[in-house]
Amino acid sequence: MSNKNVAERDVDDLARSIAGGDRVALARGITLVESRRPGDRLQAERLIELLLPRTGRALRVGLSGVPGVGKSTLIERLGCQLVDDGHRVAVLAVDPSSTVSGGSILGDKARMNRLAQRPGAFIRPSPSAANLGGVTRRTREALHLCEAAGFDTVLVETVGVGQSETAVRDLVDTFVLLLLPGAGDELQGIKKGIVELADVVAVNKADGDGAQRAKTAQSEVEAALTYQRMRPDRWSVPTLLVSGLTGDGLDRLWAAIVAHRANLEATGQLERRRGEQRATWFADEVDERLRAAFWAQPDVAKKWPAMQARVRAGEISVGAAAREILGLFLGGRP
Repeated sequence: MSNKNVAERDVDDLARSIAGGDRVALARGITLVESRRPGDRLQAERLIELLLPRTGRALRVGLSGVPGVGKSTLIERLGCQLVDDGHRVAVLAVDPSSTVSGGSILGDKARMNRLAQRPGAFIRPSPSAANLGGVTRRTREALHLCEAAGFDTVLVETVGVGQSETAVRDLVDTFVLLLLPGAGDELQGIKKGIVELADVVAVNKADGDGAQRAKTAQSEVEAALTYQRMRPDRWSVPTLLVSGLTGDGLDRLWAAIVAHRANLEATGQLERRRGEQRATWFADEVDERLRAAFWAQPDVAKKWPAMQARVRAGEISVGAAAREILGLFLGGRP
């Protein structure tokens, strides 16, 4: 039997195990789709194709907010409540990456120890690899694998680094923006339109000494939302007070998420949103493959250092250098 046939058989077996709810197989599958090796990429594509019919039924929720807002604490408590209610919950926690090793820094799986021990839960921390969007290159595929494994709720936690809101919005059905009490910088962001991307806004840490500040922040957010233009789904974005530490408000948060999903289905926006996400996924995949092909082209690799040196020295304009190097990649075409 050829190596190709052996690889296909292994992927087929892996797909069956994932479809059977095997969490170890799911972890292996995500490792495969995250791999940058060309051979693994082909196997990953086959794995996704085999499992694609089993995807699409989960409730996909993205949670974003600045570091320190308490995302992991809130997600763990919410996840435990959902598992207790009979849900199967997968958490894709995207950690900041070490610039030295490329590995995860925060270790969300360790920080969500109680949830990680639940049989109905699966947590996968992945390094963001300096991705400005705060999600990994292959978070989409990981999400689909979790759905294929039978998880009815997938929570995507991002690192909260500027472009996270846009990136996670392209992955999920419902985007939850978490805010801190008294965070003036975040409210400045709201004025620039961040909340236009959010489906639910939750002011976290509304407990103890922060309770009154949280109420003030809630009022300010609600005032900002009055200037929001009408959404296609005619959804009125709720602003909630929650505490990941005590669990207060998490029932209301989950009810808002479920209500938003129902609204998407009722207005026909769910399939429209997911269709747009698939189109974005397609464009991103083509862009990534073009970049890979560009850097793998021998003439480009040979010419690049000298061309870069000429640009640094001011011997050639950036536009002319780009046209010349791209000409090598395109076989002489401009």
